[in-house]
Amino acid sequence: MRELAETARQWAAQGRTGVLARPLTEQGFGPRRPDDALLIDQDGHCSGTLYRGVFDAHLAAQAAALPGDHTAAVREVSVHDGEVKRAGLTCGGRAEVLLQSLDTVPARWWDLLAQGADAALITRLDETRTRVSSTVTTPEAEGGAGPAQAVARARELLGRRRAGRDLHATDDGLVLIETCPAVPRLVIVGEGELAGLLDAQARLLGWHATVEPAAEGAVRLLAERPAAACLIVLSHEPDVDVPVLHDALTRGVPYVGALGSRHTQARRAAELAKAGLDDTRLGRIHGPIGLDLGARTPAETALAICAEVLAALDGRQVHVAAAATRSSG
Repeated sequence: MRELAETARQWAAQGRTGVLARPLTEQGFGPRRPDDALLIDQDGHCSGTLYRGVFDAHLAAQAAALPGDHTAAVREVSVHDGEVKRAGLTCGGRAEVLLQSLDTVPARWWDLLAQGADAALITRLDETRTRVSSTVTTPEAEGGAGPAQAVARARELLGRRRAGRDLHATDDGLVLIETCPAVPRLVIVGEGELAGLLDAQARLLGWHATVEPAAEGAVRLLAERPAAACLIVLSHEPDVDVPVLHDALTRGVPYVGALGSRHTQARRAAELAKAGLDDTRLGRIHGPIGLDLGARTPAETALAICAEVLAALDGRQVHVAAAATRSSG
């Protein structure tokens, strides 16, 4: 959804009307991005894709046929047999796709997505599913627009740092909740082979990543968007690791990890305690770092660390890899 923001804003500036299409419910299709969506303008031009484009032409035709007095329509689509292979899908499936007039989607939604901010779109459907109203909420908003149950659920999902869609029956009717948390940004403090592999693994996941050897640079990066930052300290230099860890813990950065031996971890903890951090904050440091995947090589260790970041952002309790503590110093 986030990649459609600039297109939606351009269409609005040009006075182009259109439809936003995305699934209400789905079964099958295999692993796929949970926030995929499709923009269709009044001439049938499409931006984005659903199910690798197998339904784009069909949905464009359905969007063109949307009655003028409707702000929405729900259409069922399904793919089976040969279509699965041609589309490159893992398996077949079926879905109910919501076609929503673009002029009912708040401009603020697209603005927040373009800024890379955390945001949730709450769309209420009437009983006929032919009329909708959408509101936007963020983690920082006071109160929040939209049904109270939906706002609470949206903020819960945003807190887990995962994009997705949930269809809920609330006291105010059927509501679609779509969450687009800010893309995680790995701030990797230190240099070497592991730093490069962490950068590559993060980008494979669609995250942002920056390798920064200096404490000042790392602190600046953490300050830019702390709610989306994930700190991984590889450096064993006291004038680098301690100030960066202190900054991340006081800012409330959602993931803070540090590679190092027990001696190094103890030295860091002692210095951070002297700097005024209590046990609760010190307990947020992941060290040993990485999930227990049996990692031995640098590439495997990078995978284990990114897996732990993913689990931590989703609020999961997981086992760390003791082998990842082994490091010089």
